[in-house]
Amino acid sequence: GKTMTAQALAGETGLPLLVIQFHTLITRYLGETAAKLFAVFESMKRTRGVYLFDEFDALGTSRSSTNDVGEARRIVNSFLQLIERDDSESIVVAATNHCEALDKALFRRFDDILTFARPTTAMARQLIANRLAMFGAARLEWKTVLAACRGLSHADVVRGCEDAAKDMVLTGRKTVGTADLAEALRRRRSGTRSRRSAAKR
Repeated sequence: GKTMTAQALAGETGLPLLVIQFHTLITRYLGETAAKLFAVFESMKRTRGVYLFDEFDALGTSRSSTNDVGEARRIVNSFLQLIERDDSESIVVAATNHCEALDKALFRRFDDILTFARPTTAMARQLIANRLAMFGAARLEWKTVLAACRGLSHADVVRGCEDAAKDMVLTGRKTVGTADLAEALRRRRSGTRSRRSAAKR
């Protein structure tokens, strides 16, 4: 998923991953959010890293939205100006589950736009085989497992594998069983969305 991509970027570049928490960034006081954004971009100059703005729609909502208020428009304008002038050596990643809600000008400020669709059956099988290679994945009943994967994202499939592996260890078994993995994947089904996107600069 989106966060895993940011983690991979950080790992490959040898830079720390720094996640921007929106509940501390966005406030009800006029101008304070823009000031905090400015502080984040100043930090990018001092500390090289991969800066992840997760759930970016909380910040970058469209300025033409019918629900827009003046402060929301100012926040988007501030971000656009800051990222346009950014000359740091940091990497900025903005991730959202609601790309349709973002202001269109934001897409022009990022070098790359990545869309994460749900994995195909073949991709899900390969992902599970890789994650559970040491836990008896070769013995799985793939028809049952892949049926349980239907509609899940890459990240949900990975977490389902991790949940099943933890259950295996805690119960003292040596392999992950088909029923246990299918159940772990089904538990991941609730609350998922159809498309996930990330942009990096």
